[in-house]
Amino acid sequence: MYHIRNIKKSLFLRWVAVNFSTKPIYSTGSHYAIQNPRTKNCAKSNEAEDVLLDYLHSTRSLHFIDAENISRNSPKFLEKLLKRVESKDDLGQSLTRFLRYHPINEFEPFFESMGLEPCEFSSLLPRNLMFLSDDSVLLENYHVLCQYGFAPKKIGKIYKEVKEVFRSNDGVLLSRLHDLEDKGLDQSIVVKLVGSCPSVLIEDDVVKVVMELRTLGIVNGWFVEHLSDEASYNWKRMLELLRLLKELGCDNEYLERLLSKHPSVLLQDSGITTLLVISFLLKFGASKKDVLSLFSQFPDIKIGLYVSNLRRSYDFLLNIEMDVDSIAELFCSYPHILGSCCLKGVKTALNSLNTGKNRLCEIIKNNPEELKNLAIGLKVTPLPASKECTSEKIKFLLDLGFVENSSEMQRALKRFRGRARELQERFDCLVNAGFDRKVVMEMVKSSPQIVNQSKEVLEMKVDFLVNHLGYPLSSISGYPSSLSYAIEKVKLRCTFHNWLKEQGATTSTAISTILACSEKQFIRQKVNRHPKGIEVYERLKRQIS
Repeated sequence: MYHIRNIKKSLFLRWVAVNFSTKPIYSTGSHYAIQNPRTKNCAKSNEAEDVLLDYLHSTRSLHFIDAENISRNSPKFLEKLLKRVESKDDLGQSLTRFLRYHPINEFEPFFESMGLEPCEFSSLLPRNLMFLSDDSVLLENYHVLCQYGFAPKKIGKIYKEVKEVFRSNDGVLLSRLHDLEDKGLDQSIVVKLVGSCPSVLIEDDVVKVVMELRTLGIVNGWFVEHLSDEASYNWKRMLELLRLLKELGCDNEYLERLLSKHPSVLLQDSGITTLLVISFLLKFGASKKDVLSLFSQFPDIKIGLYVSNLRRSYDFLLNIEMDVDSIAELFCSYPHILGSCCLKGVKTALNSLNTGKNRLCEIIKNNPEELKNLAIGLKVTPLPASKECTSEKIKFLLDLGFVENSSEMQRALKRFRGRARELQERFDCLVNAGFDRKVVMEMVKSSPQIVNQSKEVLEMKVDFLVNHLGYPLSSISGYPSSLSYAIEKVKLRCTFHNWLKEQGATTSTAISTILACSEKQFIRQKVNRHPKGIEVYERLKRQIS
């Protein structure tokens, strides 16, 4: 009965407040209307909201709409309040009785209803006040913002960032809002601008940027569409970027087209990312014309993704050992290509194209558009081998014992990666590691992919298997594919296998049985052999990775 009676009372009080109150009333069409009407199914929470509403309005004499907004939008405060109330039968009566003898700090639910978390407003609570009515200046400025069109849930951010504007009276805050309108901004734009960047109420840099953009022809709709309430903006940096772009030769028409199509150039990280791009290009020797050319051909992506692609392209060119002058030339002349595509890893690209680093460098220098074909997700057609390169590979294969023009040789030609000189160097490195030359020939014929790795990688793998794990060369030659696996996988599985041997859980030593199986098979057949197997295996995996 209490809950039904309380709801009827709340509805009646709202009707009275809307129809007879002499205080300012805000239409339900404004942003001041309750933003979060009760949506919870929990009757306990609903009843607590009604009791708090009645307490704030009837006992504490807050305006009904303020009381309702606070009670409906402070769930964490209510949760904390309910924990302090002992209720065996009637929650409403118990809570009403508690509030009668234990006045609350009204600023806590008030700040929460403004969109602030308890951890955010704990330092903002007044030291010597508990009741909102004792801070009439705060409430007055709060009402000014609500009447102007700000959603109550958004006012918390304004209070947190520019608390001082809530301490002014005599209409100072409203006057500041009207000053922004006098700059040519619509009321809705002022709400959007202040909501996303409260510092506009106390600083001039924001207004300078807005006025600068208006001279370019960028008007109200641009701000509504692209400003984010969640982001923080450094308007001073944005102003610096606009001035720099003008110094580089961007006229108003050029800037209007650029920012209309690519707002992230100015807004993402407050233009700092764009400043870094310009600085990056200038260090490579780009001219003002080169920078303007970039922005006139800027890809249809956000500046943050563009920079990420640009860095990836730079690393890619370094890793294929392109000379610095050629890299600089590409960045000055083709930055729009380098930043528009996300390149694959060097190893993947070389394998896909069936080519070496030197040849890939020449291809990119001759036609930078080829970089688009190396982007992640695109299918890459292997490049046809040059006649000179093919003839050298054939000679290498003949030396290994392949029969000329045989199907076996044709398959080998497709599987070998790199020039004949590089293949020979890798072959010799295995001989120098202690393998008999004839044995190496058989190893390469059996597993051609082992000489697709660099000399340094091969030496590291042989050293680890022989000198650290104690495998004889015959074990490797008996299973040459052991040199094809990633070194991390070899270390993990072989180290774990040695641990199993120490525990007496296995006697097998064949390297093929350790490496050839899948991860699931290895865990089922090896790791689960010992009660502590999983624990040790996971620890080794963390150590090695």
